[in-house]
Amino acid sequence: MRLLVLGGSSFVGRALVEDGVARGWDVTTFNRGRGAWAHPDVERLIGDREDAASLGVLDGREFDVVADTWSGAARAARDAAAVLRDRVGRYAYISSCSVYAPPPPMGVAEADPTVAAAADDGHVDDYAQRKRGSELAITEAFGDRALLLRPGLILGPHEDVGRLPWWLLRLARGGEVLAPGPADQPLQLIDARDLATFALDAADAGLGGAYNTVSRRGHATMRSLLEAGVAATGGAARLTWVTPAVIAQQGIEPWSELPIWLPPDHEYAAMHAADVERAHAAGLRTRPVRDTVRDTWAWLRALAGAPPQRDDIPPHGLDPERERAALSAMRTA
Repeated sequence: MRLLVLGGSSFVGRALVEDGVARGWDVTTFNRGRGAWAHPDVERLIGDREDAASLGVLDGREFDVVADTWSGAARAARDAAAVLRDRVGRYAYISSCSVYAPPPPMGVAEADPTVAAAADDGHVDDYAQRKRGSELAITEAFGDRALLLRPGLILGPHEDVGRLPWWLLRLARGGEVLAPGPADQPLQLIDARDLATFALDAADAGLGGAYNTVSRRGHATMRSLLEAGVAATGGAARLTWVTPAVIAQQGIEPWSELPIWLPPDHEYAAMHAADVERAHAAGLRTRPVRDTVRDTWAWLRALAGAPPQRDDIPPHGLDPERERAALSAMRTA
């Protein structure tokens, strides 16, 4: 099998490269060459996909599968799909559940309405519109050979968004830690490595269309996630469960200041309540959350400096003073 990964130097792209190599596939990457990591057993083509002319390096090449994690302007996805349409068997695009029209319903499924976006949307600031525009561009070029994967929360080693790394570094500092309740709040998530495996399995099997690609609801909870983090980081942290009401009273933002967490009544609660049966019936498997937490902590400990952070996403996490104030408010509530 010949696999082309558009990107392939960080997080999900890296997981796709590593999975392809592990299968014994012939793997090629196309990127700007600015990433700090490149697999030694992979052919690396240099180009900037926002410059359509640089796609010329792909001339004369054919691939069985292309995997793409693009989140920029949809015109770049359109240009790449146009170049590769007659040279690639399957196009696996890592999209996002953000493409569903807001607010998404609980149990949101692949056939539910999406945001409006043209395939050639040009410069659009909205992430969901860019992702949907890319879906449309790729589907227009590849038809039923287009595989659209819609994950929600992606975690795991090499995460460059900063959600699970923030929690693990906070837990490693120890002391009393604000744990957002309710503790049994169900989560949906996927390890980047499981997402990569499903993407390549599904493409290899000839699947097409859209798939919500996260764990089943309740595969993990806030308690199981944070307790796994306490165990992995040495057990110095003490979790104090704080109610959503107190968190709201303190003006603390879900998802950004308290990564991963959304209160049960949040307008985007469906982020942890998508219908994923289509993907699971097609073979999606998600590892235990404790394994994702353990491996992410091992990666963090091996780093020489701070974990990577995407420059297009603000850093996540709660200021220590705000955390202390919320804990104090919880005790006096």
